[in-house]
Amino acid sequence: MASAPSKLYSDDVSLVVVLLDTNPFFWSSSSLSFSQFLTHVLAFFNAILTLNQLNQVVVIATGYNSCDYVYDSSSTGNQSVGNGRMPSLCATLLQNLEEFMNKDEQLGKQEPEGRIACSLLSGSLSMALCYIQRVFRSGLLHPQPRGSPDGPEQYVAIMNAIFSAQRSMVPIDSCYLGAQNSAFLQQASYITGGVHHKPQQLDGLFQYLLTIFGTDLHSRNFLQLPKPVGVDFRASCFCHKNTIDMGYICSVCLSIYCKHLKKCSTCGSVFGQAQTQSDEPSATNRKRKTTDA
Repeated sequence: MASAPSKLYSDDVSLVVVLLDTNPFFWSSSSLSFSQFLTHVLAFFNAILTLNQLNQVVVIATGYNSCDYVYDSSSTGNQSVGNGRMPSLCATLLQNLEEFMNKDEQLGKQEPEGRIACSLLSGSLSMALCYIQRVFRSGLLHPQPRGSPDGPEQYVAIMNAIFSAQRSMVPIDSCYLGAQNSAFLQQASYITGGVHHKPQQLDGLFQYLLTIFGTDLHSRNFLQLPKPVGVDFRASCFCHKNTIDMGYICSVCLSIYCKHLKKCSTCGSVFGQAQTQSDEPSATNRKRKTTDA
C-alpha cells in the first residue's frame, strides 16, 4: 500500500481533532497516570490554539463502551471565556471528560463479564471524519484537517474510516503510549500520510506532542519527522476476529477467514474445495498472506 500523496497547503491554519483514549483498563497498567497525561495534553492544546488565532481543537473521548465530543474550541460557550484558551479550555474539557467517563463506566456495568475492554477507536475515528467533512462543506472555515490494545472486531470499521480519510486527504497522526504498538494506528498514519510515533520518555510527552504533532501541515514539508518503520499490515479474520499472518480470502467481497469455509458469512458466496496457496484471486477462496489483502 502506498501512503497518501503529499499535498501543499496554502496556509498554516489547523483543525486538530484529537481522539482521547479514556479506557481505564489501559491507564491502570500504564507507567504514566491519566492525570499526568492530561497535564501534557492540555498544554499541547493550549499551544496549538496559541500558534494561530484561527486554529481549532476538537476533542473526542474514546471509552470502551461509548465515544463522544468533550471539547470544541469553536463553540460559543467555549469562546465566551478567554476566547477558548486557558483556563476556559481546562475547566470545560475536564468537566465534560469527567461526565463522559462516569457515563461510560455506567454503560460498562450493563455489559456481560469476560468482554474484552478495547477502546472504540472505530466509532471515534468515524465521528472525527464526519466533523471534518461538515467543516469542509460549511464553507465558513478552511482549516487543514489532521486527524489500548487493538480490538480485532473493529478491523473492518476502522479500515473503512482510514480509507475514507485517505480519499479526503485527511492525515491521521497517532501517538501511542502502550507497551505494545498498535497495528491499527500504524496503518492509519501510514496510509493517510500522517505521523505515527511512540514516545520513549513519557516524562517529556509534551515536548513530543509539540515538536512532532504540533507542527502544521504546511511546515511539515520542510521538517524531518519520524518515518514509519516496520508497519504491521496484518489483517483480522472475519470469523474469530483474530490477527492472522495467513488466511483465506473471498474473491467476491474480500472477507478474510483463518480457515477454509464452505460459504462466505459476509456475502453468502459458496466456496469450492480449498485451493493451493496463490497470490492470484479466483472465484473461490484462496489462502493468501493477509498483508497482501
